[in-house]
Amino acid sequence: MRILVVEDEEPLADAIARGLRREGMAVDIALNGDDGHEKASITRYDVVLLDRDLPGMSGDELCKEIVASGELTRVLMLTASGTVNDRVEGLSLGADDYLAKPFAFPELVARVRALGRRATPAAPPLLTAGDVELDPARRTVRRATGPIDLTRKEFGVLEVLLAAKGAVVSSEELLERVWDENADPFTTTVRVTVMTLRKKLGEPGIIETVVGSGYRVPSTGSAKE
Repeated sequence: MRILVVEDEEPLADAIARGLRREGMAVDIALNGDDGHEKASITRYDVVLLDRDLPGMSGDELCKEIVASGELTRVLMLTASGTVNDRVEGLSLGADDYLAKPFAFPELVARVRALGRRATPAAPPLLTAGDVELDPARRTVRRATGPIDLTRKEFGVLEVLLAAKGAVVSSEELLERVWDENADPFTTTVRVTVMTLRKKLGEPGIIETVVGSGYRVPSTGSAKE
């Protein structure tokens, strides 16, 4: 899941980003409304965590811009103003959810995950290919031989490939969906991650390389030799 945190209090923005990354999400940060608008215009985020009181473009204006773009991006407003009128006003701007500061981090994670499910086409509770079974909610992967321990990035790559239902996913798309903006687009990080993922999944292999295009998990659940 790709997340954008637009929050002018840098310590809070960093804390939110660190916590969401521990939950396996790719997180970018913008410290003002103008930077948030630029990032949201370039990258398709699943969820934007948006402070209403921002320098530059206000959170209200940015919310309206995101909604008007027609993208599936969901907006969770974060603000110190938690009255009923403030919540109604924020939601009337097109925000999908509203959370007053201070908030409990587990609640924030739960709300982000719920919004993320609405930002993408509905997926089955379990993603499978052959005997490989991935549970997005529990963040677990297993084969007939037992559970498989994956890093957050390996899990993210496998989740994107399985959700593609046999379609080819380019390295660029994997980089955008699983890593954040700090990832170097010219590195071999995707290739290396796929290589370690293949080793951990073992045989028979399920990830197929499509030369010049990317990777896919065939609907049969078995990669070509």
